Amino acid sequence: MAITSFKVEDISQAEDYLNRAPPEDTDPVIEALVTEIIGRVADKWTMLVLEALHEHGVMRFSEIGREIDGISQKMLTQTLRFMERDGLVTRTVYPVVPPKVEYALTALGESLGRAFCGVWIWAERHRDEIEASRQAFDARKAE
Repeated sequence: MAITSFKVEDISQAEDYLNRAPPEDTDPVIEALVTEIIGRVADKWTMLVLEALHEHGVMRFSEIGREIDGISQKMLTQTLRFMERDGLVTRTVYPVVPPKVEYALTALGESLGRAFCGVWIWAERHRDEIEASRQAFDARKAE
């Protein structure tokens, strides 16, 4: 998912959020949900499935598997099930032989993709700092 795949209003909203001070009080239920969702979507497979479906729309299982380099059939199945359970994707089974199954992002899944717009903006803003820090760290480790 590239920054250019986000709408102008998504980028504006993410920049506004990044520039706001964090709230003083946090609802513990929301905090637990955020922790759970971050744990789920922070794994590389969920993000890559999210990106593939965002870029290509409705896809069959095998198409998703070909799009995501290195994912096993078992891991793709597990990832899609978690995403379906969380309401991020829909799974449509067609009664044909051989069986045809298609996956698509839901509005909730699309909105999660837009939420990561802030991460893209942050990475873009801080790329030079991160690279400088990595180089300094690597230089210290080489000594």
